[in-house]
Amino acid sequence: MYSYPHKTAYRKLENISFRDYVHTLSGTGHSLYLHIPFCESKCGYCNLFSVTGLTDDFFEKYTSAVIRQIKQFGEIIPADTVFEDITVGGGTPLLMNEHFLGQIFENIFRYLPVREGGSLIIETAPEQTTEEKVRFLKSLGVTRVSMGIQSFDDSELRWLRRYHSSESALRAASVLNNSGFKCLNFDFIYGLPSQTERSLISSLSKALEFSPDEIFLYPLYIKHGVKLMSEKNVPDPEHTFRLYECGRRFLNDNGFFQSSMRRFTKEKNTSFSECGMKSSLSLGCGGRSYLGNLHACTPYRTDRCSAVAELESFISTEDYMKINHGIILDDDELRRRYAIRHAFILPGISTEVYRERFKRKFTDDFPVFKKWIQEGYFSEKDGMITLTETGMGLSDMLGPELISEKIKNRMLEWEIKNG
Repeated sequence: MYSYPHKTAYRKLENISFRDYVHTLSGTGHSLYLHIPFCESKCGYCNLFSVTGLTDDFFEKYTSAVIRQIKQFGEIIPADTVFEDITVGGGTPLLMNEHFLGQIFENIFRYLPVREGGSLIIETAPEQTTEEKVRFLKSLGVTRVSMGIQSFDDSELRWLRRYHSSESALRAASVLNNSGFKCLNFDFIYGLPSQTERSLISSLSKALEFSPDEIFLYPLYIKHGVKLMSEKNVPDPEHTFRLYECGRRFLNDNGFFQSSMRRFTKEKNTSFSECGMKSSLSLGCGGRSYLGNLHACTPYRTDRCSAVAELESFISTEDYMKINHGIILDDDELRRRYAIRHAFILPGISTEVYRERFKRKFTDDFPVFKKWIQEGYFSEKDGMITLTETGMGLSDMLGPELISEKIKNRMLEWEIKNG
Protein backbone atom coordinates (compact mmCIF):
# COMPACT_ATOMS: atom_id res chain seq x y z
CA MET A 1 0.00 0.00 0.00
CA TYR A 2 2.84 2.45 0.74
CA SER A 3 3.65 2.67 -2.97
CA TYR A 4 0.06 2.78 -4.24
CA PRO A 5 -0.91 1.80 -6.81
CA HIS A 6 0.71 -1.63 -6.97
CA LYS A 7 2.86 -2.51 -9.98
CA THR A 8 0.24 -5.05 -11.11
CA ALA A 9 -1.90 -2.04 -12.05
CA TYR A 10 0.77 -0.70 -14.42
CA ARG A 11 0.40 -1.19 -18.16
CA LYS A 12 2.24 -0.54 -21.41
CA LEU A 13 2.74 3.16 -22.21
CA GLU A 14 3.35 4.69 -25.61
CA ASN A 15 4.87 7.97 -26.72
CA ILE A 16 5.99 8.87 -23.20
CA SER A 17 9.45 10.32 -22.63
CA PHE A 18 11.33 11.07 -19.45
CA ARG A 19 11.94 14.51 -20.96
CA ASP A 20 8.20 15.23 -20.65
CA TYR A 21 8.37 14.73 -16.87
CA VAL A 22 11.89 15.86 -15.94
CA HIS A 23 10.46 19.19 -14.75
CA THR A 24 8.96 17.34 -11.76
CA LEU A 25 12.51 16.94 -10.44
CA SER A 26 13.08 20.69 -10.28
CA GLY A 27 14.00 22.01 -6.84
CA THR A 28 14.88 20.22 -3.62
CA GLY A 29 13.45 17.31 -1.66
CA HIS A 30 13.68 14.58 -4.30
CA SER A 31 15.05 11.06 -3.96
CA LEU A 32 17.19 8.62 -5.92
CA TYR A 33 16.60 4.89 -5.87
CA LEU A 34 19.11 2.34 -7.20
CA HIS A 35 17.81 -1.19 -7.80
CA ILE A 36 20.26 -4.09 -7.60
CA PRO A 37 18.02 -7.06 -8.48
CA PHE A 38 20.40 -9.91 -7.65
CA CYS A 39 20.21 -12.48 -4.85
CA GLU A 40 22.21 -15.51 -3.78
CA SER A 41 18.95 -17.41 -3.27
CA LYS A 42 15.24 -16.65 -3.50
CA CYS A 43 13.42 -16.58 -0.15
CA GLY A 44 10.24 -18.59 0.10
CA TYR A 45 8.02 -15.52 0.63
CA CYS A 46 9.75 -13.17 -1.82
CA ASN A 47 7.78 -11.76 -4.77
CA LEU A 48 10.17 -8.91 -5.53
CA PHE A 49 11.90 -8.31 -8.85
CA SER A 50 15.12 -10.22 -8.13
CA VAL A 51 17.13 -12.96 -9.82
CA THR A 52 19.50 -15.65 -8.54
CA GLY A 53 22.34 -17.55 -10.20
CA LEU A 54 24.00 -14.72 -12.13
CA THR A 55 27.76 -14.10 -12.22
CA ASP A 56 30.21 -11.21 -12.27
CA ASP A 57 30.08 -11.16 -16.08
CA PHE A 58 26.38 -10.26 -15.90
CA PHE A 59 26.96 -7.83 -13.03
CA GLU A 60 29.56 -6.04 -15.14
CA LYS A 61 27.10 -5.62 -18.02
CA TYR A 62 24.44 -4.39 -15.61
CA THR A 63 26.87 -1.89 -14.09
CA SER A 64 27.76 -0.51 -17.53
CA ALA A 65 24.06 -0.14 -18.39
CA VAL A 66 23.27 1.71 -15.15
CA ILE A 67 26.19 4.08 -15.78
CA ARG A 68 24.87 4.82 -19.30
CA GLN A 69 21.48 5.52 -17.77
CA ILE A 70 22.99 7.85 -15.15
CA LYS A 71 24.82 9.84 -17.82
CA GLN A 72 21.67 10.23 -19.94
CA PHE A 73 19.65 11.43 -16.94
CA GLY A 74 22.47 13.77 -15.95
CA GLU A 75 22.32 15.54 -19.30
CA ILE A 76 18.74 16.77 -18.85
CA ILE A 77 18.15 17.03 -15.08
CA PRO A 78 17.10 20.64 -14.22
CA ALA A 79 19.93 22.83 -13.00
CA ASP A 80 18.23 23.46 -9.64
CA THR A 81 17.50 19.78 -8.87
CA VAL A 82 18.74 18.41 -5.55
CA PHE A 83 18.42 14.75 -4.58
CA GLU A 84 18.24 14.70 -0.79
CA ASP A 85 18.77 10.98 -0.34
CA ILE A 86 19.74 7.77 -2.10
CA THR A 87 18.28 4.35 -1.34
CA VAL A 88 19.88 1.15 -2.63
CA GLY A 89 17.53 -1.84 -2.64
CA GLY A 90 17.18 -5.23 -4.21
CA GLY A 91 17.66 -7.99 -4.29
CA THR A 92 20.76 -8.07 -2.16
CA PRO A 93 22.86 -5.08 -3.25
CA LEU A 94 26.04 -6.29 -1.54
CA LEU A 95 26.00 -9.46 -3.63
CA MET A 96 27.68 -7.24 -6.23
CA ASN A 97 31.33 -6.66 -5.40
CA GLU A 98 32.70 -3.31 -4.26
CA HIS A 99 34.26 -2.60 -7.65
CA PHE A 100 30.92 -2.57 -9.50
CA LEU A 101 29.04 -0.71 -6.77
CA GLY A 102 31.90 1.77 -6.50
CA GLN A 103 31.73 2.49 -10.24
CA ILE A 104 27.99 3.15 -10.03
CA PHE A 105 28.34 5.54 -7.09
CA GLU A 106 31.29 7.33 -8.65
CA ASN A 107 29.07 8.14 -11.61
CA ILE A 108 26.06 9.04 -9.47
CA PHE A 109 28.12 11.60 -7.57
CA ARG A 110 29.72 12.88 -10.79
CA TYR A 111 26.65 13.29 -12.99
CA LEU A 112 23.65 13.68 -10.67
CA PRO A 113 23.01 16.53 -8.20
CA VAL A 114 23.09 14.75 -4.83
CA ARG A 115 23.11 16.83 -1.66
CA GLU A 116 26.44 16.51 0.12
CA GLY A 117 25.91 14.83 3.47
CA GLY A 118 22.44 13.59 2.56
CA SER A 119 21.01 10.23 3.58
CA LEU A 120 22.39 7.12 1.87
CA ILE A 121 20.44 3.97 2.69
CA ILE A 122 21.26 0.39 1.73
CA GLU A 123 19.76 -3.04 2.31
CA THR A 124 21.88 -6.04 3.18
CA ALA A 125 21.66 -9.69 4.22
CA PRO A 126 23.71 -11.60 6.82
CA GLU A 127 25.87 -13.60 4.40
CA GLN A 128 26.86 -10.44 2.52
CA THR A 129 27.60 -8.37 5.64
CA THR A 130 31.33 -8.59 6.24
CA GLU A 131 33.81 -6.22 7.86
CA GLU A 132 35.34 -5.53 4.44
CA LYS A 133 32.00 -4.62 2.87
CA VAL A 134 31.00 -2.52 5.87
CA ARG A 135 34.22 -0.51 5.49
CA PHE A 136 33.25 0.02 1.86
CA LEU A 137 29.79 1.28 2.90
CA LYS A 138 31.40 3.70 5.33
CA SER A 139 33.65 5.00 2.55
CA LEU A 140 30.56 5.74 0.43
CA GLY A 141 28.98 7.71 3.25
CA VAL A 142 26.15 5.26 4.01
CA THR A 143 23.99 6.56 6.87
CA ARG A 144 21.40 3.80 7.30
CA VAL A 145 21.79 0.03 6.92
CA SER A 146 18.80 -2.30 6.94
CA MET A 147 19.45 -6.02 7.36
CA GLY A 148 16.84 -8.71 6.76
CA ILE A 149 17.28 -11.17 9.62
CA GLN A 150 13.64 -12.43 9.78
CA SER A 151 14.40 -14.80 12.69
CA PHE A 152 17.23 -16.02 14.90
CA ASP A 153 15.63 -19.48 14.97
CA ASP A 154 17.25 -21.88 12.48
CA SER A 155 14.12 -23.98 12.02
CA GLU A 156 12.10 -20.86 11.19
CA LEU A 157 14.78 -19.70 8.76
CA ARG A 158 14.67 -23.05 6.98
CA TRP A 159 10.87 -22.90 6.69
CA LEU A 160 11.14 -19.41 5.18
CA ARG A 161 13.76 -20.70 2.71
CA ARG A 162 16.29 -18.25 4.10
CA TYR A 163 19.78 -19.55 3.45
CA HIS A 164 21.64 -17.87 6.26
CA SER A 165 21.91 -19.33 9.76
CA SER A 166 21.24 -17.73 13.11
CA GLU A 167 24.98 -17.87 13.73
CA SER A 168 25.77 -15.86 10.58
CA ALA A 169 23.02 -13.37 11.42
CA LEU A 170 24.47 -12.84 14.90
CA ARG A 171 27.93 -12.32 13.42
CA ALA A 172 26.62 -9.82 10.85
CA ALA A 173 24.61 -7.94 13.50
CA SER A 174 27.75 -7.64 15.61
CA VAL A 175 29.73 -6.26 12.65
CA LEU A 176 27.05 -3.63 11.99
CA ASN A 177 26.69 -2.72 15.65
CA ASN A 178 30.39 -1.94 15.87
CA SER A 179 30.47 0.17 12.71
CA GLY A 180 28.85 3.41 13.85
CA PHE A 181 26.17 3.91 11.21
CA LYS A 182 23.75 6.71 12.02
CA CYS A 183 20.79 4.32 11.78
CA LEU A 184 20.75 0.52 12.02
CA ASN A 185 17.56 -1.37 11.18
CA PHE A 186 16.70 -5.07 11.47
CA ASP A 187 13.74 -6.76 9.72
CA PHE A 188 11.79 -9.68 11.23
CA ILE A 189 8.83 -11.76 10.05
CA TYR A 190 6.01 -13.12 12.20
CA GLY A 191 3.13 -15.47 11.40
CA LEU A 192 4.99 -18.69 10.55
CA PRO A 193 2.90 -21.77 11.41
CA SER A 194 5.46 -23.13 13.90
CA GLN A 195 6.39 -19.75 15.36
CA THR A 196 5.43 -19.08 18.97
CA GLU A 197 5.34 -15.99 21.11
CA ARG A 198 8.37 -17.36 22.92
CA SER A 199 10.40 -17.86 19.73
CA LEU A 200 9.45 -14.39 18.43
CA ILE A 201 10.47 -12.72 21.69
CA SER A 202 13.68 -14.75 21.70
CA SER A 203 14.59 -13.39 18.26
CA LEU A 204 13.71 -9.82 19.21
CA SER A 205 15.64 -10.10 22.49
CA LYS A 206 18.76 -11.15 20.61
CA ALA A 207 18.27 -8.26 18.20
CA LEU A 208 18.21 -5.73 21.05
CA GLU A 209 21.67 -6.89 22.16
CA PHE A 210 23.02 -5.10 19.05
CA SER A 211 21.33 -1.75 19.77
CA PRO A 212 19.29 -1.27 16.58
CA ASP A 213 17.74 2.15 16.04
CA GLU A 214 14.76 0.68 14.20
CA ILE A 215 13.02 -2.68 13.92
CA PHE A 216 10.50 -3.55 11.23
CA LEU A 217 8.05 -6.37 12.00
CA TYR A 218 6.52 -7.81 8.82
CA PRO A 219 3.53 -10.17 8.82
CA LEU A 220 4.02 -13.28 6.70
CA TYR A 221 2.10 -12.88 3.48
CA ILE A 222 2.24 -15.54 0.78
CA LYS A 223 1.63 -13.82 -2.54
CA HIS A 224 1.52 -14.63 -6.22
CA GLY A 225 4.46 -16.58 -7.59
CA VAL A 226 6.42 -17.30 -4.39
CA LYS A 227 7.83 -20.69 -3.40
CA LEU A 228 5.68 -20.99 -0.30
CA MET A 229 2.51 -20.53 -2.37
CA SER A 230 3.41 -23.50 -4.55
CA GLU A 231 3.58 -25.57 -1.37
CA LYS A 232 0.00 -24.55 -0.51
CA ASN A 233 0.95 -22.73 2.70
CA VAL A 234 -1.84 -20.53 4.05
CA PRO A 235 -1.05 -18.24 7.01
CA ASP A 236 -3.50 -18.29 9.93
CA PRO A 237 -4.63 -14.66 10.44
CA GLU A 238 -5.58 -15.11 14.11
CA HIS A 239 -2.21 -16.73 14.89
CA THR A 240 -0.45 -13.97 12.97
CA PHE A 241 -2.34 -11.25 14.84
CA ARG A 242 -1.50 -12.77 18.23
CA LEU A 243 2.17 -12.71 17.30
CA TYR A 244 1.85 -9.11 16.13
CA GLU A 245 0.44 -8.06 19.49
CA CYS A 246 3.17 -10.02 21.29
CA GLY A 247 5.94 -8.37 19.27
CA ARG A 248 4.39 -4.92 19.60
CA ARG A 249 4.09 -5.20 23.39
CA PHE A 250 7.66 -6.45 23.72
CA LEU A 251 9.14 -3.62 21.68
CA ASN A 252 7.02 -0.97 23.38
CA ASP A 253 8.10 -2.32 26.77
CA ASN A 254 11.73 -2.05 25.64
CA GLY A 255 11.63 1.59 24.68
CA PHE A 256 10.55 1.46 21.04
CA PHE A 257 7.98 3.85 19.60
CA GLN A 258 5.54 2.41 17.04
CA SER A 259 4.96 4.78 14.12
CA SER A 260 3.16 2.33 11.81
CA MET A 261 2.00 -1.27 11.87
CA ARG A 262 5.52 -2.35 10.85
CA ARG A 263 7.93 0.32 12.06
CA PHE A 264 9.33 0.64 15.58
CA THR A 265 11.95 3.27 16.40
CA LYS A 266 14.04 4.25 19.41
CA GLU A 267 13.49 7.91 18.58
CA LYS A 268 9.95 9.17 19.05
CA ASN A 269 8.77 11.67 16.44
CA THR A 270 5.12 12.72 16.31
CA SER A 271 5.46 15.93 14.29
CA PHE A 272 3.57 16.04 10.98
CA SER A 273 5.44 16.13 7.68
CA GLU A 274 4.23 15.29 4.20
CA CYS A 275 5.66 11.90 3.26
CA GLY A 276 6.95 10.87 -0.14
CA MET A 277 5.16 13.52 -2.17
CA LYS A 278 8.26 14.76 -3.97
CA SER A 279 9.49 13.00 -7.09
CA SER A 280 11.80 9.99 -7.03
CA LEU A 281 14.06 8.82 -9.84
CA SER A 282 14.90 5.13 -10.14
CA LEU A 283 18.16 3.80 -11.57
CA GLY A 284 18.55 0.25 -12.82
CA CYS A 285 15.97 -2.36 -13.74
CA GLY A 286 12.95 -3.16 -11.57
CA GLY A 287 12.69 -0.02 -9.44
CA ARG A 288 9.99 2.62 -9.72
CA SER A 289 10.25 6.27 -10.64
CA TYR A 290 7.59 8.60 -9.22
CA LEU A 291 7.48 11.69 -11.43
CA GLY A 292 4.46 13.77 -10.51
CA ASN A 293 1.40 11.85 -11.68
CA LEU A 294 3.52 9.36 -13.65
CA HIS A 295 4.69 6.15 -12.00
CA ALA A 296 7.05 4.14 -14.21
CA CYS A 297 9.06 0.93 -14.05
CA THR A 298 9.89 -2.16 -16.05
CA PRO A 299 7.06 -4.73 -16.18
CA TYR A 300 6.51 -6.55 -12.88
CA ARG A 301 7.96 -10.07 -13.05
CA THR A 302 7.96 -12.75 -10.37
CA ASP A 303 9.47 -15.74 -12.21
CA ARG A 304 13.17 -15.97 -12.97
CA CYS A 305 12.91 -16.48 -16.73
CA SER A 306 10.89 -13.35 -17.44
CA ALA A 307 12.88 -11.29 -14.93
CA VAL A 308 16.14 -12.23 -16.66
CA ALA A 309 14.56 -11.25 -19.98
CA GLU A 310 13.70 -7.82 -18.57
CA LEU A 311 17.25 -7.45 -17.28
CA GLU A 312 18.70 -8.33 -20.68
CA SER A 313 16.35 -5.84 -22.32
CA PHE A 314 17.49 -3.14 -19.87
CA ILE A 315 21.16 -3.91 -20.54
CA SER A 316 20.66 -3.64 -24.32
CA THR A 317 18.66 -0.39 -24.12
CA GLU A 318 20.24 2.57 -25.89
CA ASP A 319 17.76 5.32 -25.04
CA TYR A 320 16.76 5.36 -21.36
CA MET A 321 14.54 8.38 -21.96
CA LYS A 322 11.75 6.16 -23.32
CA ILE A 323 9.13 5.21 -20.72
CA ASN A 324 7.34 2.08 -21.90
CA HIS A 325 5.54 0.84 -18.78
CA GLY A 326 3.74 2.45 -15.88
CA ILE A 327 0.61 4.38 -14.98
CA ILE A 328 -0.57 7.98 -15.16
CA LEU A 329 -2.61 8.87 -12.10
CA ASP A 330 -5.70 11.06 -12.35
CA ASP A 331 -6.67 13.49 -9.57
CA ASP A 332 -8.71 10.87 -7.70
CA GLU A 333 -5.80 8.40 -7.64
CA LEU A 334 -3.39 11.12 -6.47
CA ARG A 335 -5.71 11.89 -3.55
CA ARG A 336 -5.97 8.19 -2.71
CA ARG A 337 -2.20 7.82 -2.77
CA TYR A 338 -1.86 10.80 -0.45
CA ALA A 339 -4.43 9.40 1.97
CA ILE A 340 -2.81 5.96 2.04
CA ARG A 341 0.71 7.32 2.53
CA HIS A 342 -0.28 9.51 5.47
CA ALA A 343 -3.19 7.82 7.23
CA PHE A 344 -1.31 4.65 8.20
CA ILE A 345 1.73 6.28 9.79
CA LEU A 346 1.79 8.55 12.81
CA PRO A 347 0.78 11.27 13.36
CA GLY A 348 -1.70 10.73 10.48
CA ILE A 349 -3.65 13.05 8.18
CA SER A 350 -3.69 16.81 8.66
CA THR A 351 -7.10 17.82 7.35
CA GLU A 352 -5.91 21.43 6.97
CA VAL A 353 -2.86 20.46 4.90
CA TYR A 354 -5.04 18.15 2.80
CA ARG A 355 -7.46 21.01 2.09
CA GLU A 356 -4.58 23.34 1.18
CA ARG A 357 -3.07 20.79 -1.21
CA PHE A 358 -6.23 19.52 -2.94
CA LYS A 359 -8.76 22.35 -2.27
CA ARG A 360 -11.15 19.72 -0.94
CA LYS A 361 -12.36 18.44 2.42
CA PHE A 362 -10.72 15.16 3.41
CA THR A 363 -13.78 13.43 4.87
CA ASP A 364 -15.87 14.42 1.84
CA ASP A 365 -13.37 12.60 -0.38
CA PHE A 366 -13.02 9.68 2.05
CA PRO A 367 -16.24 9.37 4.11
CA VAL A 368 -15.13 5.91 5.28
CA PHE A 369 -12.91 7.68 7.82
CA LYS A 370 -16.03 8.95 9.63
CA LYS A 371 -17.04 5.31 10.07
CA TRP A 372 -13.53 4.29 11.15
CA ILE A 373 -13.47 7.07 13.75
CA GLN A 374 -16.79 5.84 15.16
CA GLU A 375 -15.45 2.27 15.25
CA GLY A 376 -12.34 3.33 17.14
CA TYR A 377 -9.78 2.70 14.39
CA PHE A 378 -8.91 6.39 14.11
CA SER A 379 -9.24 9.40 16.39
CA GLU A 380 -9.78 13.04 15.41
CA LYS A 381 -8.26 15.86 17.40
CA ASP A 382 -6.90 19.34 16.58
CA GLY A 383 -7.27 18.80 12.84
CA MET A 384 -5.42 15.47 12.83
CA ILE A 385 -6.97 12.10 11.95
CA THR A 386 -4.73 9.54 13.64
CA LEU A 387 -4.58 5.76 13.91
CA THR A 388 -5.52 4.36 17.31
CA GLU A 389 -3.71 1.36 18.75
CA THR A 390 -6.54 -0.84 17.47
CA GLY A 391 -6.43 0.70 14.01
CA MET A 392 -2.65 0.35 13.88
CA GLY A 393 -2.90 -3.41 14.19
CA LEU A 394 -5.62 -3.56 11.52
CA SER A 395 -3.87 -1.31 8.98
CA ASP A 396 -3.53 -4.08 6.41
CA MET A 397 -7.28 -4.67 6.55
CA LEU A 398 -8.22 -0.99 6.38
CA GLY A 399 -5.76 0.20 3.73
CA PRO A 400 -7.08 -1.90 0.82
CA GLU A 401 -10.54 -0.33 1.30
CA LEU A 402 -9.05 2.87 -0.14
CA ILE A 403 -8.07 1.24 -3.44
CA SER A 404 -10.20 2.51 -6.31
CA GLU A 405 -12.34 0.12 -8.34
CA LYS A 406 -10.28 0.91 -11.42
CA ILE A 407 -7.05 -0.14 -9.72
CA LYS A 408 -8.68 -3.21 -8.17
CA ASN A 409 -9.82 -4.33 -11.62
CA ARG A 410 -6.38 -3.82 -13.11
CA MET A 411 -4.75 -5.81 -10.32
CA LEU A 412 -7.29 -8.62 -10.76
CA GLU A 413 -6.67 -8.68 -14.52
CA TRP A 414 -2.95 -9.09 -13.85
CA GLU A 415 -3.54 -11.92 -11.38
CA ILE A 416 -5.79 -13.78 -13.82
CA LYS A 417 -3.36 -13.31 -16.71
CA ASN A 418 -0.33 -14.37 -14.69
CA GLY A 419 -1.99 -17.01 -12.51
